[in-house]
Amino acid sequence: MIVDHIDNWKRYSFGSTWELAFSFLEGLTPESEERRYDLDGDDVFAIVMSYPTKRETDANAVLEAHRKYVDIQMALVGSERLAMYPTHSLNVKTPYNAERDVEFFMYEKPAKIQLGMFPGTFACLLPQDAHMPQLTTGDAGVEVKKVVVKIALDRLEI
Repeated sequence: MIVDHIDNWKRYSFGSTWELAFSFLEGLTPESEERRYDLDGDDVFAIVMSYPTKRETDANAVLEAHRKYVDIQMALVGSERLAMYPTHSLNVKTPYNAERDVEFFMYEKPAKIQLGMFPGTFACLLPQDAHMPQLTTGDAGVEVKKVVVKIALDRLEI
C-alpha cells in the first residue's frame, strides 16, 4: 500500500503505466463525468463514481481484495475513509472470482489502519491490501465523488 498526495506520485518509479495513470488523475476535476475511462484497454482503466459514505457495520459495506489489478483510489469531492487489512489476517466470506477479480472477506473488527481520503490524496492498493472503501470520516455519511484507476499488476514495473 502506498498513501500520498498526488503531487508526490513521481517519487514512485513503477514505469510508463504508472505515469499514464497519474497523467490521467492529474487531469481530473470535481466536474469530471462519472463513467469508465479506458486508458489502455482492460489493462488500465478508470471509473469515476459518486455514492454516500457509510459505517463499517452497514450491511452493504464490503471488505474486498483484488489479485489481478492494483487499485489507485482518490477522492475528487468530499471525503471517505478506507479501512485496511492484510489479507492473510482475514476470513474469506466469498471466494475469489477471477472474472470479477474480487474476493470478499468477513468483517470481524475495526481495522488498525484507517485512511482518510480527501481530494488530492491517493492510495495505491496492492493484492495483499484488503480494503473497505466508502466509509464515513465523521458522524454522518456524506456524498463523495472519487476515481478508481485499475492497473493490471503485470503492467507495473515493481
